[in-house]
Amino acid sequence: MDNQYISKLPIPACSVDPDGIISGANPLMKNVFVYEDIAGYNFFTMTGFKRDQLMHANKEEMTLERNGKVFKLWINEDAKEDEDIVVFFDEATARESFKSKLESDRAVIVYINIDNYDELIASSPEDLRRLIPAQIDGLLRKWGDSFQSPVISTWDDRYVMYTTKGQLDRMIEENFSVIDEVRSLESKIDFPASISIGAGISNVSLVESTELAEAALELALGRGGDQAVVKTDDGTRYYGGTLQSLEKNNRSKPRVIAHAMKSLIEYADKVFIMGHKWPDMDAFGSALGASAICSFLGKDSYIVIEKHNEALDTIYDKVADTEIYNIIKPEKALRMVTDMSLLIIVDTNRPKLVECPELADACKTRVVIDHHRLSADSYHNSAVAYVESYASSASELMAELMQHFSQKRFISKLEAEAMLAGIMVDSNNFSGRTGVRTFEAASWLKRGGADSTEVKKFFQVRQEDFLAKANAIAGAEFTPEGVAYAITEGTTNNTQIINAQVADELMTVKGTKASFVLGRNMRGQTVVSARSLGEINVQALMEKLGGGGHFTAAAVQTDDPLAEVLARIKKGVKEFFDKEEEERRRAMSKTQEIELIR
Repeated sequence: MDNQYISKLPIPACSVDPDGIISGANPLMKNVFVYEDIAGYNFFTMTGFKRDQLMHANKEEMTLERNGKVFKLWINEDAKEDEDIVVFFDEATARESFKSKLESDRAVIVYINIDNYDELIASSPEDLRRLIPAQIDGLLRKWGDSFQSPVISTWDDRYVMYTTKGQLDRMIEENFSVIDEVRSLESKIDFPASISIGAGISNVSLVESTELAEAALELALGRGGDQAVVKTDDGTRYYGGTLQSLEKNNRSKPRVIAHAMKSLIEYADKVFIMGHKWPDMDAFGSALGASAICSFLGKDSYIVIEKHNEALDTIYDKVADTEIYNIIKPEKALRMVTDMSLLIIVDTNRPKLVECPELADACKTRVVIDHHRLSADSYHNSAVAYVESYASSASELMAELMQHFSQKRFISKLEAEAMLAGIMVDSNNFSGRTGVRTFEAASWLKRGGADSTEVKKFFQVRQEDFLAKANAIAGAEFTPEGVAYAITEGTTNNTQIINAQVADELMTVKGTKASFVLGRNMRGQTVVSARSLGEINVQALMEKLGGGGHFTAAAVQTDDPLAEVLARIKKGVKEFFDKEEEERRRAMSKTQEIELIR
C-alpha cells in the first residue's frame, strides 16, 4: 500500500517497516502526535507497543491515548511480518469516555460487620454498652455520605452499602480509611473495636455481585476481621488487617460442630483424614485426634500421608508401632473411596496444600478443621467448617471438639501427647498466639495422660541440624528498623523446622520486631519462616509470595530462587515502613491542623 493512497485516507494512518521505522504518514497523523512529520521515527518507541502486539491489532483491541484523545488501532488485513504494515487510527474518545462512565457507574454491593459484637457489648461497662456501637454507626454513615453511598443497618452488627465502581475505587485509594477510624475509637475495654468489609462486583449480574460481597465478608471474618476484602470476577484483593484475631468466648460453637461431625461420621461408610503436604506435629496430632473420635463412634478411619519430615520420625514411628492406626498412602485411599466416604481435613483450608487434592475432589462430603486465616482459594461449601484463626493450632480445636463427644475421656496417652506437641509447636511453647482456651485444651490433654517429658523427646534434633540452626543465628542480619534476616545453609528434610526455630529464636533479641529465615529443602524449593511481635503483618507478606499463616507467624514454600525471594521480602518490608512513615506524617499534619484551628 503506497504512501499516495495513505495520504488520501480520511483518518490518520501511517506505514511502518519491518524494523519499526515510519516510512510514510498522512497529514491527519498530527492529530495523534504533535509532530508535523513523523517519517523516520520509530513507531514502537513512540507508542510503547511491540511488533507482535501490532500484528494482532485486528483481533485484540488496541487503544492509544495522545493529546487528550483516545484512538483505536488496526492494521491492513494482508499485513505480513516481513513487509510494511499500515496502521490506522480511529478516534474513539467519546466511545471510550462513555464506556468509562458505564464502568464507573456499575452497581457494587458492600457488606459491613462489627467484629466480635457480643464480646464488645459484654466487655463494656453497663452505662457504656450502647456507646461504642452508636459511635461506629455514626462513623459508617458519615463514611458512606462522603462517597454518596447510603449505609443501611440490617442488624445490630451488620450493615449494607449500595455504591458504584467509581466510588469503590475511591474507597480503595483511601485504603478503606473507616477501618482505621473505628479502630481508633476510645473504649474502656481491653481490645479495640473493629469492623470487616466485604465488597462484590461482577460483570454478570447484581445477584452475582451480592454473592461475591457475601463471600468477601465471610473471607474477611475468616481472616480475623479488621480488614476489607474486594471480590470481582477476576480475583480477590485484601486491605487492612492490622489487628490479631481475638479469642472468642462463645463456647457453644464447638458443641454444634461436634454434633454435626458425629452425624456425618456415623453416616459415612469410611472416614479419611489428612492434613497438608509434609505434615508437621500439629497436622499429625490433630489427625490422631480425629481418628480417636472415629474409633469412639465405631467407625473405621484412615490417616492419609505420603511423606513426612524427619522431625516427625519419632512420633510417627511410635504411632506406627502400635498397629492401631490405619496410615495409608494417597494411592490406596483413592482406590478405597466411595460416594459415602467422609474426608476430614486438618491444619489447612487450601486445596493446593492438602496431602492429596484428588482425594478431596473424590469425597463428596468434607469437614475442615483449621486455625489458619482463610484465603481466596480456601475450601468453600464444606459440610462442616471449623476454621478459627484465633486458635493456636488445629490440635487445640480438635481437643475442644473431643470434649463434646462424651463425658468419658476416650483419648489415649499417645494421642494426648501428640496433640499437646502440636499445640506446643504452633504456639512456640505457649509463647505466642495463645489464649485462655489454649491452656484449657492443654490442661485437658494433660489430664488425658500427656507426659511433658515424653513430648520433649519428640522435639529432639540431630546434631547437624542443631549446628545449622546455630550458624544461621550467628550469621543473621539485623536492620535499624528491627527486622532480622537469616539464611540456613545446606539442604535437609528439616529445613522448614530449622527455619521456624531460628525465626523464633531471633525474636528473642531485644528490639527485633520481625524475623525472616530462608533456606532450601531437599526438593530444591525456597522455604521461608516469618515471625513478628504484632507490629508487622507477616501473613500479608507471605501471601504475596504464595504462602500464608497468621498475623505473627507465617511461611511459604516456593520454587523461586532464594536470592529473589529475599529481595522481594526486603522490598515488602520497606514498603511497610514507608507506608507507616507516611501515615505518621499524615497524622502529625492533621494534629497540627487541629491545633491551628484551636
